[in-house]
Amino acid sequence: MTGEKVTVIGLGSMGAAIAGALVAKGFRVTVWNRDTSKAAPLIERGAVLVTDLSAAIAASPLLVICVSDYKITRSILHTADAAVLRGRTVVQLSTGTPKEAGEFDAWVQQQGGTSLNGDIMSWPRQIGTSEATITIAGASASFKQYEATLQALAGTVDHVGEEAGASAVLFNAVMAYLAGNWVGFCHGALICENAGLRPDAFGTLIANISPILATESIHMGKVIQEGRFNEPESTINTTAIDLHLLVQHSKEAGISADLPVFAANLFQRAVDAGYGGEEHAAIIKVMRKSAI
Repeated sequence: MTGEKVTVIGLGSMGAAIAGALVAKGFRVTVWNRDTSKAAPLIERGAVLVTDLSAAIAASPLLVICVSDYKITRSILHTADAAVLRGRTVVQLSTGTPKEAGEFDAWVQQQGGTSLNGDIMSWPRQIGTSEATITIAGASASFKQYEATLQALAGTVDHVGEEAGASAVLFNAVMAYLAGNWVGFCHGALICENAGLRPDAFGTLIANISPILATESIHMGKVIQEGRFNEPESTINTTAIDLHLLVQHSKEAGISADLPVFAANLFQRAVDAGYGGEEHAAIIKVMRKSAI
């Protein structure tokens, strides 16, 4: 039993999981939520509900807040007494942009507190287990002070830098990957069900090849980091052909071609720019130009 005090603000599915994990590991947990009924299961397990926000914050040196986004975080904390954050550390686990993280960090410092801005790369059911990953940005000294507490929430707690927005950068990078993954999976499931095959069998197939996909992610990261696009196992030319065939298949099958058209056009732009013989990760070259 650690006996350390932690206040958790926000008891949605993720916030409740955070509070529950801390209670289970012996922390003295104070909770606050606008809808107090959500605290009932946690109270039964030993958490203390405090309905006054300022009093809830004052109950602990460490405040963990997990609500929908930074805007809601600010709207909640602005209702507390102005001096209540003085001397306290706020671990912000709501989602937002790097700019918002920087602004929040500056605001907390103005109140006399310290912030650690983090992101949860897991589902609520994984919080408190070795499967969960949390990235944290902010002052190293503050992170080290509360590292053991944060490790009660996840098997991997990674301090990604002093810059307040560093964790949000990585979260948004992961979200970009997940967006492509989710859309791609649903298009694949659509292909399967249209042909009378089982989408759940397709899910199992993806799971079976997931070690290959993990290795590919590491490879692509290194290729892009080093600018080493000239030793391809698969070229942009080859992938562009496959994607144009995917467009053709989608049209022949009478299903949505939105994703294949987008992907085929992007790879075709890379071919047209002269990158056809390079590693397929070289599409980042035309993506970089789009940002200019």
